[in-house]
Amino acid sequence: MGSSGRRGGRLSPAAIAGWAGLSVLLGGAMLAALGGLNQSLYGASAFVQRYLDAIARDDIVSAAATPGVRLDPADLAGAGLPEDVSTAMLRSGVLRSGPEDVRVLGDEPSGDQGARTVTVSYRLESSIVETTFEVKPIEPLYGVLNRWEFATSPLTVVQVTAAHSPMFTVGSLTLDTRANKTGDELLAFTQQAPYLAVAPAVYEFGYESTLLEAVPTPLATTPGTPAEVRVDALPTDEFVERVQAKVDEYLVDQCATQPVLKPAGCPFGVDVDDRVVTEPVWTIVESPAVTLVPGEAAFEMPPTPGVARVAFEAQSLFDGTFYNFEQDEGFMLALEARVRSDGSIAIQLK
Repeated sequence: MGSSGRRGGRLSPAAIAGWAGLSVLLGGAMLAALGGLNQSLYGASAFVQRYLDAIARDDIVSAAATPGVRLDPADLAGAGLPEDVSTAMLRSGVLRSGPEDVRVLGDEPSGDQGARTVTVSYRLESSIVETTFEVKPIEPLYGVLNRWEFATSPLTVVQVTAAHSPMFTVGSLTLDTRANKTGDELLAFTQQAPYLAVAPAVYEFGYESTLLEAVPTPLATTPGTPAEVRVDALPTDEFVERVQAKVDEYLVDQCATQPVLKPAGCPFGVDVDDRVVTEPVWTIVESPAVTLVPGEAAFEMPPTPGVARVAFEAQSLFDGTFYNFEQDEGFMLALEARVRSDGSIAIQLK
């Protein structure tokens, strides 16, 4: 009979050597597999790619949860930002587009603590961009699989200037730059506020309402680099038409209805040397055409010409004759207009 590899219930030296060799092979294969995983799926470049892919998928929750992305109070203070800086833009539905066609150009050691420098290129809409990320190792998964975090957060701070309206839109989101303000700050005609945002990405800022609209403005963000955008809200045709209606109403109903030579609180009047026999009758021949431009504290209509006509019967103090007096009087009208918080329009004559 052939040998079974056992002698007296014990493994023979050859069997032990076989099992030892197999163990070495299995151990080596396992180490090789772990090494491969740590180089690929759990490598530094894969870590960066997953972050960029989350942005491309508009999965901003996952992107923001990537280790090293969140900013702690010390980071915010170092950047000159308040602890309550808005995180409202850290959500889906805000981006216009994210990075596409990501390619790893380099993955090199950085320093002596296991850190890596990962350089990638990607397309942001029509632009090809190259960015370098510094990543460093953190506690391994299960003690053997590499894990990483960004050495410096790739978040950016977008300083939004909301000119002439505190509201603006970014993507599908509407935000109010007065959210964390109090007192006189709430009254400013032009507001500013910082917002944390993921990068790299392209955003589109604008605003549109019945009374105000801003031309959409795209903004491409770079990781770790502050960005600025201005949302310039201007009056819509509806805004101008409503102010025009108020001006016409004021001139016709408040001024032209006063049967006097100089209507009180009105921009026109007439001086007559003779005796006025009948009550003066005013009519508005030409109402000032409203135009609105941004001023320091409101939209302004510069001094704009109009024409009023007055008619009445008069008696000459020289010879006592009666005659019909009719005369056109030119005048100028200027005003300020702004949108109240309830959506109505406040007008102040100047």
